Amino acid sequence: MLDENTHWACVGPNGAGKTSLARVLCGQAKHASGSIQRSEVLDTDGVAYVCFEQAKALCDRDKKLDDSEFQASAQDSGTSVEQAILGKRQADADFTYWVDRLAMNHILTRGLRYISTGEMRKTLLLKAILSRPGLLILDSPLDGLDKQSQSEMRTIIDELLTGDRPVLILCRQLADVPRRCTHLMVLERGEVLAAGERAATIARSDVSALMEPVLPSMGTLPGLAQRPYNLPKDGPLLQLKNVSVDYGDLNVLRNVDWTFARGQHCCIAGPNGCGKTTLLSLVTGDNHKAYGQDITLFGIPRGSGESIWDIKQKFGQIDTQLHLNFARGMRVIEVVVSGFFDSIGLYDDWGDKQRETATAWLRALGISDLERTGFDTLSFGMQRMVLLARAMVKAPTILVLDEPTLGLDGYHRRLILQAIDHIARQSDTQILFVSHSSGDMPACINQLLTFEPNEQGFEVVCQDLAQ
Repeated sequence: MLDENTHWACVGPNGAGKTSLARVLCGQAKHASGSIQRSEVLDTDGVAYVCFEQAKALCDRDKKLDDSEFQASAQDSGTSVEQAILGKRQADADFTYWVDRLAMNHILTRGLRYISTGEMRKTLLLKAILSRPGLLILDSPLDGLDKQSQSEMRTIIDELLTGDRPVLILCRQLADVPRRCTHLMVLERGEVLAAGERAATIARSDVSALMEPVLPSMGTLPGLAQRPYNLPKDGPLLQLKNVSVDYGDLNVLRNVDWTFARGQHCCIAGPNGCGKTTLLSLVTGDNHKAYGQDITLFGIPRGSGESIWDIKQKFGQIDTQLHLNFARGMRVIEVVVSGFFDSIGLYDDWGDKQRETATAWLRALGISDLERTGFDTLSFGMQRMVLLARAMVKAPTILVLDEPTLGLDGYHRRLILQAIDHIARQSDTQILFVSHSSGDMPACINQLLTFEPNEQGFEVVCQDLAQ
Protein backbone atom coordinates (compact mmCIF):
# COMPACT_ATOMS: atom_id res chain seq x y z
CA MET A 1 0.00 0.00 0.00
CA LEU A 2 1.41 3.38 -1.05
CA ASP A 3 0.72 6.18 1.44
CA GLU A 4 2.45 9.24 2.92
CA ASN A 5 3.99 7.21 5.76
CA THR A 6 5.77 4.56 3.69
CA HIS A 7 8.12 4.76 0.73
CA TRP A 8 8.20 1.65 -1.45
CA ALA A 9 10.62 0.22 -3.95
CA CYS A 10 9.83 -2.76 -6.15
CA VAL A 11 12.90 -4.94 -6.73
CA GLY A 12 13.57 -7.89 -9.01
CA PRO A 13 15.88 -9.15 -11.76
CA ASN A 14 15.24 -8.73 -15.49
CA GLY A 15 11.94 -10.43 -16.36
CA ALA A 16 10.58 -10.38 -12.79
CA GLY A 17 7.46 -8.38 -13.71
CA LYS A 18 8.31 -4.83 -12.60
CA THR A 19 7.33 -3.29 -15.94
CA SER A 20 4.07 -5.25 -15.99
CA LEU A 21 3.23 -3.92 -12.52
CA ALA A 22 3.92 -0.36 -13.67
CA ARG A 23 1.71 -0.84 -16.73
CA VAL A 24 -1.12 -2.10 -14.53
CA LEU A 25 -0.83 0.92 -12.23
CA CYS A 26 -0.78 3.25 -15.28
CA GLY A 27 -3.84 1.58 -16.79
CA GLN A 28 -1.83 0.53 -19.86
CA ALA A 29 -2.16 -3.24 -19.30
CA LYS A 30 -4.99 -4.52 -21.52
CA HIS A 31 -5.40 -8.00 -20.04
CA ALA A 32 -4.97 -7.39 -16.29
CA SER A 33 -7.35 -8.96 -13.79
CA GLY A 34 -8.05 -8.23 -10.12
CA SER A 35 -8.73 -4.87 -8.50
CA ILE A 36 -6.78 -1.76 -7.52
CA GLN A 37 -7.90 0.57 -4.74
CA ARG A 38 -7.08 4.06 -6.01
CA SER A 39 -7.16 7.32 -4.07
CA GLU A 40 -9.13 10.31 -5.32
CA VAL A 41 -5.85 12.13 -6.07
CA LEU A 42 -4.65 9.24 -8.21
CA ASP A 43 -7.90 9.16 -10.17
CA THR A 44 -7.76 12.92 -10.69
CA ASP A 45 -4.06 13.46 -11.46
CA GLY A 46 -3.14 10.11 -12.93
CA VAL A 47 0.19 8.25 -13.02
CA ALA A 48 3.47 9.37 -14.62
CA TYR A 49 5.79 6.52 -15.59
CA VAL A 50 9.44 7.27 -16.49
CA CYS A 51 11.11 4.40 -18.36
CA PHE A 52 13.34 3.50 -21.33
CA GLU A 53 10.36 2.80 -23.57
CA GLN A 54 9.35 6.46 -23.27
CA ALA A 55 12.76 7.50 -24.57
CA LYS A 56 12.38 5.20 -27.57
CA ALA A 57 8.89 6.54 -28.32
CA LEU A 58 10.11 10.15 -28.17
CA CYS A 59 13.03 9.42 -30.50
CA ASP A 60 10.85 7.48 -32.94
CA ARG A 61 8.37 10.36 -33.11
CA ASP A 62 11.19 12.86 -33.65
CA LYS A 63 12.61 10.80 -36.53
CA LYS A 64 9.22 10.70 -38.25
CA LEU A 65 9.06 14.50 -38.12
CA ASP A 66 12.58 14.89 -39.55
CA ASP A 67 12.41 17.16 -42.61
CA SER A 68 16.15 17.74 -43.11
CA GLU A 69 15.88 16.73 -46.78
CA PHE A 70 13.69 19.81 -47.37
CA GLN A 71 16.00 22.20 -45.50
CA ALA A 72 18.58 24.30 -47.34
CA SER A 73 21.14 23.31 -44.70
CA ALA A 74 20.17 19.60 -45.00
CA GLN A 75 19.79 19.64 -41.21
CA ASP A 76 16.82 19.43 -38.87
CA SER A 77 17.63 19.68 -35.17
CA GLY A 78 14.20 18.23 -34.39
CA THR A 79 12.30 18.62 -31.14
CA SER A 80 14.34 20.49 -28.53
CA VAL A 81 14.66 19.30 -24.96
CA GLU A 82 12.67 22.31 -23.75
CA GLN A 83 9.86 21.62 -26.24
CA ALA A 84 9.74 17.95 -25.22
CA ILE A 85 9.40 18.91 -21.56
CA LEU A 86 6.94 21.80 -21.79
CA GLY A 87 4.87 20.96 -24.84
CA LYS A 88 2.48 23.90 -25.18
CA ARG A 89 2.94 25.06 -21.57
CA GLN A 90 4.98 28.11 -20.63
CA ALA A 91 8.10 27.89 -18.49
CA ASP A 92 7.39 28.79 -14.87
CA ALA A 93 9.16 28.85 -11.51
CA ASP A 94 8.86 25.06 -11.08
CA PHE A 95 10.43 24.52 -14.49
CA THR A 96 13.34 26.85 -13.67
CA TYR A 97 13.88 25.24 -10.28
CA TRP A 98 14.06 21.68 -11.61
CA VAL A 99 16.17 22.63 -14.63
CA ASP A 100 18.73 23.99 -12.18
CA ARG A 101 18.42 20.98 -9.84
CA LEU A 102 18.98 18.56 -12.74
CA ALA A 103 21.75 20.71 -14.29
CA MET A 104 20.00 20.84 -17.67
CA ASN A 105 20.40 24.47 -18.74
CA HIS A 106 23.08 23.63 -21.31
CA ILE A 107 20.88 21.14 -23.23
CA LEU A 108 17.50 22.93 -23.29
CA THR A 109 17.89 24.14 -26.89
CA ARG A 110 19.54 20.95 -28.10
CA GLY A 111 17.57 18.48 -30.23
CA LEU A 112 16.57 15.17 -28.65
CA ARG A 113 18.73 13.32 -31.19
CA TYR A 114 21.81 15.09 -29.90
CA ILE A 115 21.59 14.32 -26.19
CA SER A 116 23.01 11.35 -24.32
CA THR A 117 21.09 8.49 -22.71
CA GLY A 118 21.52 10.08 -19.30
CA GLU A 119 20.35 13.47 -20.54
CA MET A 120 17.28 11.83 -22.05
CA ARG A 121 16.60 10.21 -18.68
CA LYS A 122 16.65 13.65 -17.01
CA THR A 123 14.38 15.09 -19.73
CA LEU A 124 11.73 12.43 -19.11
CA LEU A 125 11.98 12.85 -15.35
CA LEU A 126 11.48 16.62 -15.51
CA LYS A 127 8.52 16.24 -17.87
CA ALA A 128 6.93 13.79 -15.41
CA ILE A 129 7.59 15.98 -12.33
CA LEU A 130 6.02 19.05 -13.94
CA SER A 131 2.84 17.10 -14.75
CA ARG A 132 2.29 16.81 -10.96
CA PRO A 133 0.94 13.25 -11.13
CA GLY A 134 -0.97 11.45 -8.39
CA LEU A 135 1.77 8.78 -8.51
CA LEU A 136 5.25 9.02 -10.00
CA ILE A 137 6.85 5.70 -11.05
CA LEU A 138 10.60 5.74 -11.73
CA ASP A 139 11.90 2.65 -13.54
CA SER A 140 15.63 2.11 -12.81
CA PRO A 141 16.26 5.88 -12.45
CA LEU A 142 20.04 5.49 -12.12
CA ASP A 143 20.44 3.67 -15.45
CA GLY A 144 22.31 5.60 -18.13
CA LEU A 145 23.86 8.05 -15.66
CA ASP A 146 27.56 8.50 -14.88
CA LYS A 147 28.75 8.33 -11.25
CA GLN A 148 28.39 12.04 -10.51
CA SER A 149 24.94 12.15 -12.10
CA GLN A 150 23.92 9.05 -10.15
CA SER A 151 24.92 10.75 -6.90
CA GLU A 152 22.93 13.85 -7.86
CA MET A 153 19.95 11.71 -8.90
CA ARG A 154 19.95 9.88 -5.56
CA THR A 155 19.67 13.25 -3.78
CA ILE A 156 16.82 14.33 -6.08
CA ILE A 157 14.94 11.05 -5.54
CA ASP A 158 15.27 11.50 -1.78
CA GLU A 159 13.72 14.95 -2.23
CA LEU A 160 10.86 13.53 -4.29
CA LEU A 161 10.23 10.79 -1.73
CA THR A 162 9.70 13.39 1.00
CA GLY A 163 7.37 15.46 -1.19
CA ASP A 164 3.56 15.63 -1.15
CA ARG A 165 3.01 12.98 -3.88
CA PRO A 166 3.78 9.24 -3.64
CA VAL A 167 6.72 7.83 -5.61
CA LEU A 168 7.28 4.17 -6.52
CA ILE A 169 10.85 3.17 -7.45
CA LEU A 170 11.53 0.11 -9.63
CA CYS A 171 15.05 -1.35 -9.25
CA ARG A 172 16.97 -4.26 -10.73
CA GLN A 173 19.37 -4.60 -7.80
CA LEU A 174 19.26 -3.94 -4.08
CA ALA A 175 22.17 -1.49 -4.23
CA ASP A 176 20.03 0.92 -6.28
CA VAL A 177 17.20 1.16 -3.74
CA PRO A 178 17.06 4.78 -2.43
CA ARG A 179 18.02 5.13 1.22
CA ARG A 180 14.67 6.77 2.10
CA CYS A 181 12.67 3.75 0.88
CA THR A 182 11.21 2.14 4.00
CA HIS A 183 9.57 -0.90 2.37
CA LEU A 184 10.42 -3.36 -0.40
CA MET A 185 8.40 -5.65 -2.62
CA VAL A 186 10.47 -8.35 -4.35
CA LEU A 187 9.12 -9.87 -7.57
CA GLU A 188 10.12 -13.18 -9.14
CA ARG A 189 8.65 -14.27 -12.49
CA GLY A 190 5.54 -12.17 -12.04
CA GLU A 191 4.81 -13.17 -8.45
CA VAL A 192 5.50 -11.47 -5.12
CA LEU A 193 8.35 -13.33 -3.41
CA ALA A 194 8.51 -11.00 -0.41
CA ALA A 195 7.07 -7.70 0.77
CA GLY A 196 7.54 -5.71 3.94
CA GLU A 197 9.92 -3.50 5.85
CA ARG A 198 13.23 -2.95 4.11
CA ALA A 199 15.72 -4.53 6.52
CA ALA A 200 13.63 -7.65 7.16
CA THR A 201 12.99 -8.21 3.46
CA ILE A 202 16.66 -7.88 2.48
CA ALA A 203 17.66 -10.32 5.24
CA ARG A 204 15.59 -13.17 3.76
CA SER A 205 17.69 -15.97 2.26
CA ASP A 206 15.34 -16.49 -0.70
CA VAL A 207 15.71 -12.80 -1.62
CA SER A 208 19.52 -13.09 -1.52
CA ALA A 209 19.41 -16.23 -3.68
CA LEU A 210 17.19 -14.49 -6.25
CA MET A 211 19.25 -11.30 -6.48
CA GLU A 212 22.75 -12.89 -6.48
CA PRO A 213 22.56 -16.27 -8.31
CA VAL A 214 25.66 -18.26 -9.28
CA LEU A 215 26.99 -17.62 -12.82
CA PRO A 216 26.88 -20.55 -15.29
CA SER A 217 29.96 -22.03 -16.96
CA MET A 218 30.96 -20.89 -20.44
CA GLY A 219 31.63 -23.39 -23.26
CA THR A 220 34.49 -23.62 -25.76
CA LEU A 221 34.34 -20.95 -28.48
CA PRO A 222 33.94 -22.00 -32.11
CA GLY A 223 37.14 -22.21 -34.14
CA LEU A 224 38.39 -19.11 -35.94
CA ALA A 225 36.12 -18.37 -38.91
CA GLN A 226 37.35 -17.50 -42.38
CA ARG A 227 36.93 -13.77 -42.86
CA PRO A 228 36.03 -12.36 -46.30
CA TYR A 229 38.78 -9.72 -46.10
CA ASN A 230 42.48 -9.37 -45.37
CA LEU A 231 44.04 -7.10 -42.78
CA PRO A 232 47.48 -5.47 -43.04
CA LYS A 233 50.14 -7.65 -41.43
CA ASP A 234 51.32 -4.85 -39.16
CA GLY A 235 50.32 -1.43 -37.89
CA PRO A 236 47.41 -0.44 -35.62
CA LEU A 237 43.80 -1.40 -36.33
CA LEU A 238 42.53 2.14 -35.70
CA GLN A 239 44.34 5.47 -35.60
CA LEU A 240 43.02 9.02 -35.13
CA LYS A 241 45.25 12.09 -35.26
CA ASN A 242 44.09 15.55 -34.16
CA VAL A 243 40.43 14.73 -34.87
CA SER A 244 37.67 17.23 -34.00
CA VAL A 245 33.88 17.12 -34.46
CA ASP A 246 31.53 20.10 -34.36
CA TYR A 247 27.78 20.34 -34.97
CA GLY A 248 27.16 24.03 -35.60
CA ASP A 249 28.29 25.81 -32.43
CA LEU A 250 28.42 22.55 -30.45
CA ASN A 251 31.92 21.13 -30.10
CA VAL A 252 31.75 17.39 -29.36
CA LEU A 253 35.35 16.23 -29.88
CA ARG A 254 38.49 18.37 -29.90
CA ASN A 255 41.99 17.37 -31.10
CA VAL A 256 41.65 13.65 -30.34
CA ASP A 257 44.72 11.42 -30.77
CA TRP A 258 44.17 7.68 -30.33
CA THR A 259 45.90 4.52 -31.54
CA PHE A 260 44.22 1.12 -31.08
CA ALA A 261 46.97 -1.45 -31.60
CA ARG A 262 46.94 -5.21 -32.18
CA GLY A 263 46.12 -7.18 -29.05
CA GLN A 264 44.52 -4.27 -27.21
CA HIS A 265 41.10 -4.23 -25.52
CA CYS A 266 40.01 -0.66 -24.81
CA CYS A 267 37.52 0.85 -22.36
CA ILE A 268 36.20 4.25 -23.50
CA ALA A 269 34.95 5.97 -20.34
CA GLY A 270 33.45 9.35 -19.58
CA PRO A 271 30.35 11.16 -18.27
CA ASN A 272 27.05 11.68 -20.06
CA GLY A 273 27.28 13.80 -23.20
CA CYS A 274 31.09 13.87 -23.41
CA GLY A 275 31.31 12.39 -26.94
CA LYS A 276 31.90 8.65 -26.45
CA THR A 277 29.25 7.56 -28.94
CA THR A 278 30.40 10.19 -31.46
CA LEU A 279 33.94 8.79 -31.25
CA LEU A 280 32.63 5.27 -31.91
CA SER A 281 30.60 6.44 -34.91
CA LEU A 282 33.77 7.86 -36.51
CA VAL A 283 35.50 4.47 -36.55
CA THR A 284 32.48 2.29 -37.41
CA GLY A 285 31.64 4.29 -40.56
CA ASP A 286 28.40 5.81 -39.26
CA ASN A 287 29.54 9.44 -39.06
CA HIS A 288 30.22 11.57 -42.15
CA LYS A 289 32.37 13.87 -40.00
CA ALA A 290 35.18 11.31 -40.44
CA TYR A 291 35.77 12.50 -44.01
CA GLY A 292 38.60 14.97 -44.47
CA GLN A 293 40.21 14.04 -41.15
CA ASP A 294 43.31 12.01 -40.32
CA ILE A 295 41.57 8.73 -39.51
CA THR A 296 43.02 5.37 -40.57
CA LEU A 297 40.87 2.25 -40.22
CA PHE A 298 42.52 -1.15 -40.64
CA GLY A 299 45.44 0.40 -42.49
CA ILE A 300 43.28 2.40 -44.93
CA PRO A 301 42.90 6.20 -44.68
CA ARG A 302 39.22 7.15 -44.29
CA GLY A 303 37.77 8.48 -47.52
CA SER A 304 40.23 6.76 -49.86
CA GLY A 305 37.59 4.76 -51.70
CA GLU A 306 36.51 2.18 -49.14
CA SER A 307 32.77 1.50 -48.81
CA ILE A 308 30.75 1.58 -45.60
CA TRP A 309 30.37 -2.20 -45.91
CA ASP A 310 34.16 -2.59 -46.15
CA ILE A 311 34.33 -1.00 -42.72
CA LYS A 312 31.24 -2.48 -41.09
CA GLN A 313 32.00 -6.10 -41.98
CA LYS A 314 34.98 -5.93 -39.62
CA PHE A 315 32.85 -4.91 -36.62
CA GLY A 316 30.39 -6.70 -34.39
CA GLN A 317 28.28 -4.29 -32.38
CA ILE A 318 25.85 -4.12 -29.45
CA ASP A 319 24.17 -0.99 -28.14
CA THR A 320 20.91 -0.17 -26.38
CA GLN A 321 19.35 1.39 -29.48
CA LEU A 322 19.94 -1.81 -31.48
CA HIS A 323 18.42 -3.80 -28.64
CA LEU A 324 15.30 -1.65 -28.35
CA ASN A 325 14.76 -1.53 -32.12
CA PHE A 326 15.39 -5.21 -32.85
CA ALA A 327 12.76 -6.93 -35.01
CA ARG A 328 10.23 -8.87 -32.97
CA GLY A 329 8.56 -12.23 -33.55
CA MET A 330 11.82 -14.11 -34.16
CA ARG A 331 13.29 -17.22 -32.58
CA VAL A 332 16.66 -16.92 -30.87
CA ILE A 333 18.45 -18.92 -33.59
CA GLU A 334 17.10 -16.50 -36.23
CA VAL A 335 18.27 -13.47 -34.25
CA VAL A 336 21.80 -14.91 -34.01
CA VAL A 337 21.93 -15.85 -37.71
CA SER A 338 20.90 -12.29 -38.67
CA GLY A 339 24.37 -11.26 -37.49
CA PHE A 340 25.84 -12.72 -40.69
CA PHE A 341 23.87 -10.11 -42.65
CA ASP A 342 24.05 -7.17 -40.22
CA SER A 343 20.28 -6.89 -40.47
CA ILE A 344 17.69 -6.05 -37.82
CA GLY A 345 15.54 -9.01 -38.75
CA LEU A 346 16.24 -11.93 -41.07
CA TYR A 347 15.53 -11.28 -44.74
CA ASP A 348 18.19 -13.40 -46.47
CA ASP A 349 18.42 -17.13 -47.09
CA TRP A 350 20.58 -19.00 -44.62
CA GLY A 351 21.89 -22.54 -44.56
CA ASP A 352 23.29 -25.32 -42.40
CA LYS A 353 26.74 -23.75 -42.05
CA GLN A 354 25.32 -20.54 -40.62
CA ARG A 355 23.00 -22.47 -38.30
CA GLU A 356 25.93 -24.56 -37.04
CA THR A 357 27.98 -21.45 -36.28
CA ALA A 358 25.05 -19.73 -34.57
CA THR A 359 24.36 -22.84 -32.46
CA ALA A 360 28.05 -23.09 -31.54
CA TRP A 361 28.05 -19.51 -30.26
CA LEU A 362 24.90 -20.07 -28.19
CA ARG A 363 26.62 -23.12 -26.70
CA ALA A 364 29.82 -21.16 -26.04
CA LEU A 365 27.90 -18.52 -24.09
CA GLY A 366 25.99 -21.12 -22.08
CA ILE A 367 22.55 -20.39 -23.60
CA SER A 368 22.11 -23.19 -26.16
CA ASP A 369 18.84 -24.22 -24.48
CA LEU A 370 17.28 -20.99 -25.79
CA GLU A 371 17.81 -21.77 -29.50
CA ARG A 372 14.13 -22.30 -30.36
CA THR A 373 12.77 -19.84 -27.80
CA GLY A 374 11.01 -16.67 -28.94
CA PHE A 375 13.34 -13.67 -28.56
CA ASP A 376 10.42 -11.58 -27.27
CA THR A 377 9.77 -13.99 -24.39
CA LEU A 378 13.27 -13.64 -22.91
CA SER A 379 14.23 -11.25 -20.14
CA PHE A 380 16.07 -8.08 -21.15
CA GLY A 381 19.31 -9.56 -19.79
CA MET A 382 19.07 -12.81 -21.74
CA GLN A 383 18.18 -10.87 -24.90
CA ARG A 384 21.48 -9.00 -24.44
CA MET A 385 23.35 -12.34 -24.27
CA VAL A 386 21.66 -13.48 -27.50
CA LEU A 387 22.68 -10.21 -29.19
CA LEU A 388 26.27 -10.87 -28.07
CA ALA A 389 26.16 -14.23 -29.87
CA ARG A 390 24.69 -12.42 -32.90
CA ALA A 391 27.58 -9.93 -32.90
CA MET A 392 30.17 -12.74 -32.81
CA VAL A 393 28.94 -15.14 -35.52
CA LYS A 394 30.86 -13.38 -38.28
CA ALA A 395 34.09 -13.41 -36.20
CA PRO A 396 34.49 -9.61 -36.13
CA THR A 397 37.96 -8.13 -35.90
CA ILE A 398 36.60 -5.64 -33.35
CA LEU A 399 33.61 -6.12 -31.02
CA VAL A 400 32.04 -2.75 -30.13
CA LEU A 401 30.04 -2.75 -26.90
CA ASP A 402 28.33 0.60 -26.24
CA GLU A 403 27.10 0.52 -22.62
CA PRO A 404 26.44 -3.27 -22.81
CA THR A 405 25.46 -3.50 -19.13
CA LEU A 406 22.89 -0.68 -19.37
CA GLY A 407 19.44 -1.90 -18.34
CA LEU A 408 20.74 -5.12 -16.77
CA ASP A 409 20.32 -6.40 -13.23
CA GLY A 410 23.38 -7.38 -11.18
CA TYR A 411 23.35 -11.02 -12.30
CA HIS A 412 23.14 -10.29 -16.03
CA ARG A 413 25.72 -7.50 -15.67
CA ARG A 414 28.19 -10.02 -14.22
CA LEU A 415 27.15 -12.58 -16.85
CA ILE A 416 27.82 -10.26 -19.81
CA LEU A 417 31.19 -9.17 -18.39
CA GLN A 418 32.15 -12.82 -17.90
CA ALA A 419 31.17 -13.59 -21.51
CA ILE A 420 33.23 -10.65 -22.85
CA ASP A 421 36.31 -11.86 -20.98
CA HIS A 422 35.67 -15.37 -22.32
CA ILE A 423 35.67 -14.03 -25.89
CA ALA A 424 38.82 -11.95 -25.31
CA ARG A 425 40.72 -14.98 -23.94
CA GLN A 426 39.70 -17.54 -26.57
CA SER A 427 39.48 -15.54 -29.81
CA ASP A 428 41.45 -12.91 -31.74
CA THR A 429 38.53 -10.43 -31.60
CA GLN A 430 39.50 -7.19 -29.88
CA ILE A 431 37.13 -5.32 -27.56
CA LEU A 432 35.97 -1.69 -27.56
CA PHE A 433 33.97 -1.33 -24.35
CA VAL A 434 32.11 1.95 -23.73
CA SER A 435 31.07 2.81 -20.19
CA HIS A 436 30.18 5.79 -18.01
CA SER A 437 32.74 4.53 -15.52
CA SER A 438 36.07 2.75 -15.85
CA GLY A 439 35.07 0.79 -12.73
CA ASP A 440 32.44 -1.23 -14.59
CA MET A 441 34.49 -3.04 -17.23
CA PRO A 442 35.69 -6.58 -18.05
CA ALA A 443 39.02 -7.82 -16.73
CA CYS A 444 40.51 -8.11 -20.25
CA ILE A 445 40.77 -4.31 -20.69
CA ASN A 446 44.40 -3.20 -21.17
CA GLN A 447 43.84 0.29 -22.61
CA LEU A 448 41.78 3.10 -21.10
CA LEU A 449 40.51 6.09 -23.09
CA THR A 450 38.93 8.63 -20.75
CA PHE A 451 37.07 11.88 -21.40
CA GLU A 452 38.28 14.30 -18.73
CA PRO A 453 36.59 17.71 -18.29
CA ASN A 454 38.55 20.90 -18.96
CA GLU A 455 37.76 24.55 -19.69
CA GLN A 456 36.95 23.81 -23.35
CA GLY A 457 34.75 20.78 -22.68
CA PHE A 458 36.53 17.43 -22.54
CA GLU A 459 40.06 16.22 -23.17
CA VAL A 460 40.57 12.64 -24.36
CA VAL A 461 43.38 10.91 -22.45
CA CYS A 462 44.77 7.50 -23.45
CA GLN A 463 46.41 5.21 -20.90
CA ASP A 464 48.10 1.83 -21.43
CA LEU A 465 47.04 -0.39 -18.50
CA ALA A 466 49.49 -3.14 -19.41
CA GLN A 467 52.45 -1.07 -18.27
